[in-house]
Amino acid sequence: MMEKEEKDIRDRDLEIIEGEFININQSTVRNVEGGHVEMQQVGALSVDGEKIEATQCASALTHGDEIFFNQSISTVTIGNNTTVNYSFSPVSLSRYETTLNRSAAGLVAAGSVKADNSVALMVLANKVEGELTTLLDWKSAVAIGAVVGGVWGLLSLLRRK
Repeated sequence: MMEKEEKDIRDRDLEIIEGEFININQSTVRNVEGGHVEMQQVGALSVDGEKIEATQCASALTHGDEIFFNQSISTVTIGNNTTVNYSFSPVSLSRYETTLNRSAAGLVAAGSVKADNSVALMVLANKVEGELTTLLDWKSAVAIGAVVGGVWGLLSLLRRK
């Protein structure tokens, strides 16, 4: 019978952490890989796990099945179900559901989005529920894409001469 590996880390600067159950407090980490990852006041470059819970954390890339952010920042978030609570995520990609609670996001792509007093630059979803303010709807995104594409094409024609 295998014992479940559990790691509890506090006030350290680490490179790579791997384990089944990982609890990190007030530390910086380059890479975290685990089954259940809990972080409080942690700066991490990459976090990968089945279930990730982050409170007052910052990460560049977060990937997992179930992701929960509370008062945190994650540049790119990729998961099956993602909850962003009082947090900021410039890019959030979820296979099934993203829940935003008083949060800000750049691009949100998910099967369904539930929101409460949140804002996003652009949302791509089959179903959106709740109070979500978006800067771009699909029509304005297509119009901006057409203008940027036209200007790009014109500049590349002029550059060839």
